[in-house]
Amino acid sequence: MMRVIVGLLIVIMVEPVLMAWDTEQDRLADSAKVLEEILNIPDALPKELLNKAECVAVMPSVKKFAIGIGGSYGRGVLVCRTGDKFTGPWGGPAMYRLEGGSIGLQLGGNATDFLLLVMNQRGVDSLLRSKVKLGADAAVAAGPKGRAAMAATDAYMRAEILTYSRSRGLFAGVSLEGSTLRQDNKANEQLYGRKITARDIVRGGKGGKGQQLVSLLQKASPKNESDPSSLK
Repeated sequence: MMRVIVGLLIVIMVEPVLMAWDTEQDRLADSAKVLEEILNIPDALPKELLNKAECVAVMPSVKKFAIGIGGSYGRGVLVCRTGDKFTGPWGGPAMYRLEGGSIGLQLGGNATDFLLLVMNQRGVDSLLRSKVKLGADAAVAAGPKGRAAMAATDAYMRAEILTYSRSRGLFAGVSLEGSTLRQDNKANEQLYGRKITARDIVRGGKGGKGQQLVSLLQKASPKNESDPSSLK
């Protein structure tokens, strides 16, 4: 019970500060910058995994707040391929929040960027609910890096979401089990000018927003290369 109360206090105290830092356009620009930098790290994000991902979530500069037991809170963006089977070009961005005490264990005292690859439709369906607890509502694993991913792909592909972190220039797979991802409904409303769910954004193929981020994904991974049987 005490953990729940402390978690609520963190959100109540921190959210107004984050809102002052972060407009929707700032968030899109920051997410694009983080993704571009990660894509340019040699032997970091395995291309074969990105090519098999249905969606990508970028959470730039997630902060740790040492209040009570500690916790963390960050805002980011989810972008998915369009089409019923996610075989089309990358679509419009949906705003998301990442939070949870377990993230704080990964952060130390630093702001950390997180990247999540959503590897199958089960993972997407989990994220399109109002919120999802990683490891409970969706199977999650620390993502492999570089060439080592080739041998481990089958094992890692059993996970619905693969997670990575970057802090002080170091990029690595990281466990976010126990953390929560939730739709940022207010931010989505601000971005699209009306109340709209993440499911409507993803499934409706909403375009025209976050062009830099979407273009980066389209250039880096223009085609879904998952097992063809899963795309039928």
